[in-house]
Amino acid sequence: MAQLEVDLVAADRKVWSGTAKQVSAPAAEGEIGILAGHSPLLSALRAGRVSITAADGSAITAGISGGFLSVDEDAVTIVVDSADLDVSIGSASR
Repeated sequence: MAQLEVDLVAADRKVWSGTAKQVSAPAAEGEIGILAGHSPLLSALRAGRVSITAADGSAITAGISGGFLSVDEDAVTIVVDSADLDVSIGSASR
């Protein structure tokens, strides 16, 4: 199964980086879900929560203040002003 390479970066630090099965984020026009093979995309993000299901099944969530999301060839880059990270190892369904 194809996977995503994800980087979640705040203005002051790298928040999380790794391989993931899926990503969801609060896009300006509504919630967006990203899986491997997604079309290239650039979207503004509003304040809300980014959710990442890591390749190992861990659930990563982060409250964000807004920013943007870029998808290109299974690479997802999320750049935000600030982020509050929460990681739950093994809590996501595999």
